[in-house]
Amino acid sequence: MRRRLAAAALYALLLGGAVLTLAPLLWMLSVSLMPAGEATALPPRLLPSAPTLESYRALFTRLPLARAMLNSALLATAATLISLAFNALAGYAFAKLRFAGRDRLFRLLLAALVVPGQVGMLPLFLMLKQMGLVNTYLGVLIPGLASVFGIFLIRQYCLSIPQSVLDAARVDGAGELRIWWSIVLPLCRPILVTLAVFTFMGTWNDFLWPLIVLSDEDLHTLPVALASLLGEHAQDVELMMAGSVLTVLPVVALFALFQRQYIQGIVAGSVRG
Repeated sequence: MRRRLAAAALYALLLGGAVLTLAPLLWMLSVSLMPAGEATALPPRLLPSAPTLESYRALFTRLPLARAMLNSALLATAATLISLAFNALAGYAFAKLRFAGRDRLFRLLLAALVVPGQVGMLPLFLMLKQMGLVNTYLGVLIPGLASVFGIFLIRQYCLSIPQSVLDAARVDGAGELRIWWSIVLPLCRPILVTLAVFTFMGTWNDFLWPLIVLSDEDLHTLPVALASLLGEHAQDVELMMAGSVLTVLPVVALFALFQRQYIQGIVAGSVRG
């Protein structure tokens, strides 16, 4: 009886947490379907009186939203693929290769985690300006080529790979790149999917760095393009919520598609780390 009560209490707690998590998203979707001005009416409404897609049509009319979404998709995809390659190479090297100063260098990288990213934005921007990469997608991508978090995540996972498997491949004449590509990457698939989801979501939702680097409106990403609505239509809550829905949908779909591998990678990383 006690076990059933404990299980029922646990399920109720989890259900309450799920409701609290989903409530803002459901309200955002509901407001995006309301007629203009209904979201600010008193008393406030939870559901639209007459659902309409007018806010979505207005978004594509007033903003080059299709271009902005394409820009965000291209940047997020490129950043994810490039970051996975660099982080996987570095993580494997720190975990399985022996070289002078390896542990000291890794500890130095970990120390960089406590430094806020905003601190380095100004010197990084000045460096990119001297290199002529301001207002280019390459300038947006360079800071995300590798991350300390990604290197740490993959290193901890690679530590669990038996050294005997790698030594056997070396005896058979395989080089380090061949070992990394044919053995390490397949074994690290769960953590790579987890890191890919993290990276894609972070790049897709990033607002500050693209705003700093990209001055050409044709190059703006979706968050930067939607920010222009704050000045033009500050009171149009329905329009802002429609833009938020369009921003959230791709990352929700990505998580739903890879949730099994994502959870597997998180669990494996916590156990093996």
